Amino acid sequence: MITKLAQVIDLVKSKPKKRLVAAFANDDHTIEAVNNAVELGIVDAILVGDEPVIRQVCKQLNIDADKFVIVHEPDEMKAATKSCNLINQKEADILMKGALSTDKYMRAILNKEQGLCPPNAVLSHVAVVENPAYHKLLIASDCAIIPAPDLKQKQMILQYIIRTAKAIGLTQPKVAIIAATEQMSAGMPACVDAAILAKMADRGQITGALIDGPISLDVAVDEETAKTKKMVGGVAGDADGLLFPNIESGNIFYKCSTKFNNAEVGAFLAGAKAPCVLSSRADTSLTKLYSIAMAAVL
Repeated sequence: MITKLAQVIDLVKSKPKKRLVAAFANDDHTIEAVNNAVELGIVDAILVGDEPVIRQVCKQLNIDADKFVIVHEPDEMKAATKSCNLINQKEADILMKGALSTDKYMRAILNKEQGLCPPNAVLSHVAVVENPAYHKLLIASDCAIIPAPDLKQKQMILQYIIRTAKAIGLTQPKVAIIAATEQMSAGMPACVDAAILAKMADRGQITGALIDGPISLDVAVDEETAKTKKMVGGVAGDADGLLFPNIESGNIFYKCSTKFNNAEVGAFLAGAKAPCVLSSRADTSLTKLYSIAMAAVL
């Protein structure tokens, strides 16, 4: 069973190598992470950006720039568009965000003519979190894209969580639909949606996982709390996945995990034509490496 993000790298090595394209790869964190992924045999790589800057950064990091295919495009928006085109032309399998804002990265992905968004697609941020305070990996969504997912969008997010869990070897992942309370409160939309999703799973309308909700975060991840509150059913106290009711709760969970508890993360955008690595410009090269590994596994 995979319980550490480093184990995902070993899993990727057992699969056919993919080609990654990094959009506006002008920064040292992106280049260092991509270089590490290439050195580990996870991916081959294309760097799209300002070639003189990329070569200078490579020189500063003592990296041989010739191990990458470099596509010169000094404009960050055009670099993102070119990167998407490489995916559409089957010249790359994974998209990665470099030193451009998330807004421009998403604009390129969502472009109707040259982007990577299929018709009626639901794009969602999925984070695989290795938290020192938890006994296994946690898959959390949505932490960065959808402000307030409706019931249909939550169904899709559930599918992305389940797909991610199965990609790292979980045959029957346990997914908690998070709310502020595990009590069924009709006045709280998060509880209502959670109850509907759980009942859909009971009836076989959602398959591939053990799903329960509404569940509060403490009940989902702490066995003693689950016992104290007499929560049963298999998910409580041992969740593999967490579906958050809105972007605020997911984003706060993500940042509290990384900032207060030194959690490592592999994060990507699901629902596009190809997995898209979506990490912050402030993320470490290790976080970006793990994100590449997760995208390659998928």
